[in-house]
Amino acid sequence: MKHLPKHLRPRWRYLAVALETTPDATIDRGDFQRELWYCVQNLVGDVGSAESDCTVIRFDFADGRGEAVVRAHHGHTDTARAALACLSTVNGHDLGLHVRGISGTIRACEEKYLGRPSEESTQRTVAFESDDRDAVERGSLLDVRVNGAFVGATNLDFE
Repeated sequence: MKHLPKHLRPRWRYLAVALETTPDATIDRGDFQRELWYCVQNLVGDVGSAESDCTVIRFDFADGRGEAVVRAHHGHTDTARAALACLSTVNGHDLGLHVRGISGTIRACEEKYLGRPSEESTQRTVAFESDDRDAVERGSLLDVRVNGAFVGATNLDFE
């Protein structure tokens, strides 16, 4: 089978997305893809969803942080960004995300916006609400375990 000429091939844009949630969250590519499709469909409907064709190409997630590369048709990056902005939970875990940038190829997207070594997380005990509690420290961020759930804080809250 012959390849299509370059001028007839679909044109894609790749969005580099940074993900962050609580350290105990378990999210995989399929869960993230399903929630993204629901957000796109609810935002622009079936036709708009098919036109933008938002697909997760790369996905890496561990210890509450991760990265993803989301593919969208050229000209529909605004739709993809809006759908990503609507995405707030995956598997019942609150999710924060940030679009780091948009590129024309997967390779350029990964080299320019992704692939930085992630910060190491460490366990420590902090005084929070007049009690010693377990916390996970990632850079200047702390996730304090309170009643079985995590509460976000910074080192400035404890100094």
